[in-house]
Amino acid sequence: MKDTPAKRNAKPIIHLVNVWKTYHMGDSDVHALSGVNLTIGRGEFVAIMGPSGSGKSTLMNQVGCLDIPSKGEVYLDGQDIAHLTESDLAQIRGQKIGFIFQKFNLIPTLTAKENVMLPMIFQNIDPDERTERAEALLTLVNLQDRMDHTPSELSGGQQQRVAIARSLANEPEVILADEPTGNLDSKTGSTVMDFLRDLHEKKGTTIIMVTHDAHVAKNADRIEYLRDGQIVK
Repeated sequence: MKDTPAKRNAKPIIHLVNVWKTYHMGDSDVHALSGVNLTIGRGEFVAIMGPSGSGKSTLMNQVGCLDIPSKGEVYLDGQDIAHLTESDLAQIRGQKIGFIFQKFNLIPTLTAKENVMLPMIFQNIDPDERTERAEALLTLVNLQDRMDHTPSELSGGQQQRVAIARSLANEPEVILADEPTGNLDSKTGSTVMDFLRDLHEKKGTTIIMVTHDAHVAKNADRIEYLRDGQIVK
């Protein structure tokens, strides 16, 4: 599924207006983001590419409500999150955004099912529903026979599929994937991308993915390039 005018004109789920992120380093100011303007429509699959140090991680932190800008506006589903408190940001993250990380970030002492259930605890989901939903999500990613295994008992590809299931735990509107295939071999990485494409195409989930791999980026509807803290053509 590729970019179409209808998808580009869909109601924005993410909208950044003149976003700056400045870090004070001694006597110097370092601009990690320099006036970024970016709109992502509901249901889009967007890849963000750029060299090391271009500001990709900083941009993902803004989009994912993990940080607020030094200047500018960040809208998530029409709400400006740029001036919210950390507790309000955390609540929005839990409700609207699912995260998939390159290093999986699973809790090593928890089973696959317990890892998937964890985000639901913070949203006060009923225990029975947590269990039912976690089992359904692990079945969705073909790990129904690994639910009671800890991360150390799973392959890298299986751990990433647990991470995908966990990202869906609270039925988020947006999935943020930071180098989701970076620690995987090409075959396993292709399997992970198949899951992400299916989520996008069959469920209409908005996916924003940071990647350095042009082949992986081709799975997206469109690619945005970041250089020196700015979106470039």
